[in-house]
Amino acid sequence: MLLNYNLTEEQQDIVKLARSFAKNEMIPAAEQYDESEKHPAEIVKKAWEVGLMNLSIPEEYGGPGLEFFTYCLVNEELCRGCAGISTIFNANTLANLPVIIGGSEEQKRRFLTPFTEAPILSAFGLTEPGSGSDAGAMQSTAVLKGDHYVLNGGKCFITNGAVASQFTIFASVDRSKGTRGVTAFVVPADTPGIYCGKKEKKLGIRASVTSEVIMEDLRVPKENLLLGEGKGMRLALGTLNKARISVASGAVGVSRRAFEEALVYSKQRVQFGRPICELQAIQHMLADMAISIQAMRDLYWRAAWMASNDLPCQKESAICKAFNTETGFQVVNTGLQIFGGYGYIREYPLEKLLRDIRIMSLVDGTTQIQKNILAGLLLSE
Repeated sequence: MLLNYNLTEEQQDIVKLARSFAKNEMIPAAEQYDESEKHPAEIVKKAWEVGLMNLSIPEEYGGPGLEFFTYCLVNEELCRGCAGISTIFNANTLANLPVIIGGSEEQKRRFLTPFTEAPILSAFGLTEPGSGSDAGAMQSTAVLKGDHYVLNGGKCFITNGAVASQFTIFASVDRSKGTRGVTAFVVPADTPGIYCGKKEKKLGIRASVTSEVIMEDLRVPKENLLLGEGKGMRLALGTLNKARISVASGAVGVSRRAFEEALVYSKQRVQFGRPICELQAIQHMLADMAISIQAMRDLYWRAAWMASNDLPCQKESAICKAFNTETGFQVVNTGLQIFGGYGYIREYPLEKLLRDIRIMSLVDGTTQIQKNILAGLLLSE
């Protein structure tokens, strides 16, 4: 398979835009929002105004229709700026992808167009307290009554949950069928019966709001059903297959930032009468970081390129998600080690980078789930 990684002028331009936005808008504000754990509404608005949100929405619905490989390039740059803030943008894409993949023409116009007209947010409601990796154990139910489905249940760890204008909610129409009963619905946030519960206090990505989402006798019109009854898990897996590659690209962004910070610091920090970058131990640590980042980038580029060209990439998605998130943590941890005791202090960026990247091996399927997927594919060949 010949992979063409020659970036077009358009791709180079939007990457430069994302890099500039990360430098000028995200990095200066990252510490403030990390400390306050408040939603960065102004930065979200600016990102929307310059065209860095909702990149996957097709042109016919008012979006840029950016193909997935370029989306991942942009995400790498934004995560380099602040993984917490970029998580907000990614959650929009995560929630809207099921509509893009499985929505009817009317549903796409109704549920996607508003995101191109105002800086609003959406949220993806799959995870529950008792069903994270095991989505088939979902407790939320959807019962058809007349021309509405009545939803009851609760979701947890929902990014944008407290600030979303629209939800993509997964519930079971028949729990005895396991994953085959899971069904997807689009729910406007102002619908009576859906509300947010506890806001989580997190180790990292604190600029993004994570909360419970509760459904109590939530009436959803039949026309808000995506694809069909029992087709929700197919939609969720198709969405997560791409989301995992996106997470892998974000791990590269955070790792790059850690490497860049450590490289600069190693040239400035003097010990034993010379900059520590002249010490072979430090040089080898920097070299290891650079090697890992290159390998991580190559893995996600391959997976993203395949996804953009509609090639089967479940294996590549699992590989890059597992490798990049685990390796990225080690890269950032090495960067913190180069900073020594200062790396542990909030005055310096490494401790935040370490806290932020830790979530990436958990979201959209843990590392262990990725290995399960990969093992299953290998054994079936």
